[in-house]
Amino acid sequence: MKKLRVLVLAPECNPESITTPLIAFAHAEALGRLHAVTLVVRAANEAPIRKAGASFEAIHPVRLPGLDEFYSWAIRRIFKFDYGRQSLTVATFPLQVAFEWRAWRQLRGRIRRGDFDVVLRILPNVAVLPSPFAYFLRNGPIPFVIGPLTGGLPWPVGFRQLDSQRRQAGWWFSPLRGYYRYMPFARSTYQNAAAIIAGSSHTVSEFASYQKKVFFVLGENGLKSSLVQHREGVRSRHEGKLRLMFVGRLIPFKACDLALRGAAHLLRAGAAQFTVVGEGAERRNLQDLATSLGVEKAVTFTGNLPHAEALAQLGRADVMVFPSLREFGGAVVFEALAMGAVPVVADFGGPGDVVTPQVGYKIGLTNEADFVRKLATVLDRLALDREHLETLRQQGLAYARERLTWEGKARAVSGVLQWVTGNGPKPDLPPPTRASLAVTL
Repeated sequence: MKKLRVLVLAPECNPESITTPLIAFAHAEALGRLHAVTLVVRAANEAPIRKAGASFEAIHPVRLPGLDEFYSWAIRRIFKFDYGRQSLTVATFPLQVAFEWRAWRQLRGRIRRGDFDVVLRILPNVAVLPSPFAYFLRNGPIPFVIGPLTGGLPWPVGFRQLDSQRRQAGWWFSPLRGYYRYMPFARSTYQNAAAIIAGSSHTVSEFASYQKKVFFVLGENGLKSSLVQHREGVRSRHEGKLRLMFVGRLIPFKACDLALRGAAHLLRAGAAQFTVVGEGAERRNLQDLATSLGVEKAVTFTGNLPHAEALAQLGRADVMVFPSLREFGGAVVFEALAMGAVPVVADFGGPGDVVTPQVGYKIGLTNEADFVRKLATVLDRLALDREHLETLRQQGLAYARERLTWEGKARAVSGVLQWVTGNGPKPDLPPPTRASLAVTL
């Protein structure tokens, strides 16, 4: 594989942050071990990246006087660090355009001199925020690649949790998503991109008109190889009570209440115990639900935990129950597989793409009552058949090692970069099909 000179656009990339900025750093760092990566970021993120000591060819900070300060103030005072709000995505449009415009002005001379082979935009990883860079490079001299992209999932019907979520602050923008196509640079982004990398099967379907240049790379998330290797020597621990776990924000669409209801019969019978890791506005309601179900003594609410401790909890779990009803990525599903916890998820979005019948279960979204009934059936089987549970666990560890590490994802993305630069064949990266992923219960 040829070592390419890659200009990576990732404004919010930050190893000391959480969620998307941390994911972007891991992705860029893995690419930096394969190629000569020049990382373009907002100036506020430069110091943490340098402190992390990643193998980048160069780090190029972009300063936006006034706008940087206003954005930081808005995150703190208006959005209160809630990065999940869809209104925040809309609000970052001016910042995104300004960032790429300034980056172009600062780097266009080097681009035209031939200092880079390709431009890759990995942030923001949602399709609704376009890229002026694609327009700037419409006539070359180098190709532009965007992704992995996720987002845009519809809202399934039949679940009051989703209705509740849409009424909360920052989510009323959802019905307006389709109008992003009329925003400046929206059409030119995908028309002029040499390749579009999709992180979900839904995103692949959204860009069906560009199917000849759309490639599927599973999720925007990834795993450190050391995390997977750490679990390889761990022997079977499935005995006694079935250890169940939920990890995530305690907000309506994560649907932890479905997990509790599906496990209630095992918890009441003393055949299982349940640990809930996370914090949010739904915590009190969930504690009241546990009491009403008569399982409060078998359920532990830990609140938020440091990442290392959350991973340790996953390492002690048998099953990670994650019935999130509208999940774009699902990093916790990656981590559960790496730590040896068998995932049971909703058959929708990112988790539905990740989980296969060899490593876990996924349950179709019909309605609440049906979901709870099918979840109870799955948990019964796992509680009664510990050999099956252990088989899933071992296969999950192998799957995580082979498919879900950052190194593996970087190699897949590299195949796309090699192709657009004329240094390799077109990679075969089709989206998964639901029939091949798992038997949906």
